[in-house]
Amino acid sequence: MSTHTQSTFTNSTPTFCPRERRVYERVLKRTLDLVGGSVLLCLVSPLLLVVAFLIWTTDGLPIFYMRRVLGADGEFDAYKFRSMRRDADAILEASPELREAFARNFKLQSDPRVTPVGAWLRKYSLDELPQLLNVLKGQMSLVGPRMITTQELSKYGTYQDLLMTVQPGLTGYWQTRGRQDVSYQQRVQMDVYYICHWTLGLDVSILLNTPWTVIKGKGAY
Repeated sequence: MSTHTQSTFTNSTPTFCPRERRVYERVLKRTLDLVGGSVLLCLVSPLLLVVAFLIWTTDGLPIFYMRRVLGADGEFDAYKFRSMRRDADAILEASPELREAFARNFKLQSDPRVTPVGAWLRKYSLDELPQLLNVLKGQMSLVGPRMITTQELSKYGTYQDLLMTVQPGLTGYWQTRGRQDVSYQQRVQMDVYYICHWTLGLDVSILLNTPWTVIKGKGAY
């Protein structure tokens, strides 16, 4: 991300949002989630079966991984295809260097815990497709801030309460503008910018930009 873009987000990140979403805006967003999520789930269902088969034949069970994250209604389990080795937690616990690196961004570049199939899934964000079920359940939205764990909430500083007013998204402003190539601070600024400048048109724009971002595979690991 360029210096100009960084400064733009720093200067445009508000200290408060001008207003809450109106009832009809929330209804429109939820309708987009239900209709779009249902259509997408039908379209990608053959791909879900292929991915599940690849995980099972190359690294066994379990196929899915439940990540405990925060949403506007509290904690919930976000569905993901398992992209890490089954002993991933033990590997992280055994390495002080990995734990220190993980604590900074809650992500590891060249993560030794990721399986070969998992690396491919992550590059093209295929590991997150099962979260369409979370969208249909109302725990997530098609578009929103990146989902976070309880441990990450403190990184949002004075914006913690603001973040908890909306559901996390399957895709979002940050995901289509840098992904892991931006710092965590820039990610916070983008999430806050999205929440405070939300429109249905912005959601549609992000959804239309998402396929190209995924195909490029840039900034994903």
